[in-house]
Parts: sequence; structure tokens; C-alpha cells
Amino acid sequence: MTTSEKNLRTCNKGHKYYKSSDCPTCPICEQERIPANGFLSLLSAPARRALESNGITSLQELSKCSEKEILQLHGMGPASLPKLRTALKGNGLSFRN
Repeated sequence: MTTSEKNLRTCNKGHKYYKSSDCPTCPICEQERIPANGFLSLLSAPARRALESNGITSLQELSKCSEKEILQLHGMGPASLPKLRTALKGNGLSFRN
């Protein structure tokens, strides 16, 4: 069994952190980016980034997509769908069929 060695990294903002993967995401910057409210605040970081990187930052934009399309986004998992459905329903919206 191989153990991954963590390397010290510094992000563009100067935060220092250790990571063993090639993922360039700074965990400190990611924590600062979490919205305080709204449907994006309910999601995990990968799911939130998946929507944001595809220009989906409002429930109106989300309602233009089908569940199948959302699940195909890299970083989006099935655990996020109930949260998204609830947020849409609470605003009188739903996923596109």
C-alpha cells in the first residue's frame, strides 16, 4: 500500500496548505467562497462549483435544466438532487422535464 505524501502549497492569495493530490483548489479560499444563504449554500463544494462553472447561479437558471443534465455535470452527485428539488419547489419552480 502506497502512502501519499502531502506537499506544502501556496495559493495566489498567499494561503499555505498541504495537499497530496494534484487538485489546485485551495481549501482556505474554498471555505471563504461558501455563500451565506441561497440554494448554493446547501451544496457541497464540488456540486456548487459544478453549477457555478456552468453558469447556473440562480434557481431560474437551474429550472431550465433537467435532473439528468445536472447529474452529468462533473462534481454533481445524486445526494444534491433532493436539496435542489426542495429549493426549486420552495420558489414555485421545478426541473425541466
